[in-house]
Amino acid sequence: MNNYSLRLWALLLVVMAALGPRAACAQVYDPTNPNANNPAVPKTIRPDTARVRKPTAAAKRKKAAEDSVRRTETLFGFRVTRPAKAGYLALVPGLGQIYNRRWWKLPIVYGGVGTVVGILIFEQKGFNEYTHAAELLADPAVAAKPLPNPDLGARAGRERSAASIQNGIVFYRHYRDAFILYTGVAYGIQILDAIVDAHLHSFDVSDDLTLRWQPTLLPVPGPVGGLPIAPGMAVALHFK
Repeated sequence: MNNYSLRLWALLLVVMAALGPRAACAQVYDPTNPNANNPAVPKTIRPDTARVRKPTAAAKRKKAAEDSVRRTETLFGFRVTRPAKAGYLALVPGLGQIYNRRWWKLPIVYGGVGTVVGILIFEQKGFNEYTHAAELLADPAVAAKPLPNPDLGARAGRERSAASIQNGIVFYRHYRDAFILYTGVAYGIQILDAIVDAHLHSFDVSDDLTLRWQPTLLPVPGPVGGLPIAPGMAVALHFK
């Protein structure tokens, strides 16, 4: 046997030795798959068969009990959680912040909501005035008078043409609609602020908050008989 044959046999033995343990693992009998050892059936990796179980009656009762424990406040005779009470009170702007004892937020709430509501009222009055002026111009007796006509209103009475009055209707209606949206946004923000403040009322903000990490072995999916774990790192946030 020449050197070339010896090298070929040595390479073949190395390949068989490397594939031997993997092949042995592949031949482990799987009772859930009767064709696992059938050479005619191609081998496939089984997917994760973990199922999401429906909560039991005991688990539902436990969750209901935990929800009941969190209902530590009363509102109109009903037991509610602190965030829920803050949200209901915030339907009247500022009451949610008063309930959370965030007195310094009251100028922000009343200033923000009051500003957008005030501008909304101003735009609505302008829209009503220009609309009324257009209706008056439909009367031939009023239309015969030269413009500007003070009888048409404080703002509309300064316009010099009927077209300008129509443009004023479009202008004030546009900004009226925009500030209806802004008022809703400002109103919703102060309600959300009250709910978030109530949620954070019992949140731990002390110095005893630690972040720890350590090496660990984590389970990984894979073929039957393969390596069930792999090295990794676990990170945990600890509260006092």
